Amino acid sequence: MTTATVAAPELSARNVKVTQARVVTSEWIKMRSLRSTVYTLIASIAITVGLGLLFASFAVARLNRPGHLHIDPVTLTLRGAFLSQLAIGVLGVLLITGEYSTGMIRATMSAVPRRLPVLWAKLGLFGVVAAVASIASAFAAFLGGQAILSSKHIGASLSDPGVLRAVIGAGLYLAVVGLLGMALGFIIRNTAGAITTLFGILLILPVLGQVLPADWATHVVPYLPSNAGQAIMALHPDPTTLAPWTGFALFVGYAAVAVAVAAVLLKRRDA
Repeated sequence: MTTATVAAPELSARNVKVTQARVVTSEWIKMRSLRSTVYTLIASIAITVGLGLLFASFAVARLNRPGHLHIDPVTLTLRGAFLSQLAIGVLGVLLITGEYSTGMIRATMSAVPRRLPVLWAKLGLFGVVAAVASIASAFAAFLGGQAILSSKHIGASLSDPGVLRAVIGAGLYLAVVGLLGMALGFIIRNTAGAITTLFGILLILPVLGQVLPADWATHVVPYLPSNAGQAIMALHPDPTTLAPWTGFALFVGYAAVAVAVAAVLLKRRDA
């Protein structure tokens, strides 16, 4: 009797099939139960919306002064995304390296021996969450900023050419930054190292590109990851930059390469 009672649960556990849907459910429970996920998403939204409203208010105040400069009302209200990318990128890193630092990744990979379903589940879930939160915050920043700018009759409308693309593009750019952070987390497995690498890609490379000789810079700077990705947010792209969707496609390509490297290393290395 005792033997049968003990053996039954073991047999039942062996018969539980690991499916992608079950892996997604498991990863969703882990993701939403982490306080850092909620807090960092809130911080990212607050940065995007708060800075958008702040810059719009500063622009209105400057318009009362003589000699004010021409402003782009769309880019102005989306500037918060440039800082928000750091929050969303760090969150992507932490969702992966946090499991490696606590050792939870070993339990995860023991439950899903094929490993890659874990990668797809994490990327898919976070990509959707980051995209929804980032696009919503971009719309909030734009609409709130335009409400402030409209008092001086310098606002823009979503129906204006290129505006809807720029607003949605800001959210999509942030989502891809988060996925890039996740991929770097899998590749490097160390929080400090992955965050440093991410910041180097997003912030340091564009600065280094500016010190290149002019004939080199025109052939290098537009193709750097962050410069290419941010082209989708520009209402009036600079002639020296890539076209909005071309630049964004290249940025997605960079992220895809990082994910491919992460997938190969995840299969080959021990957890």
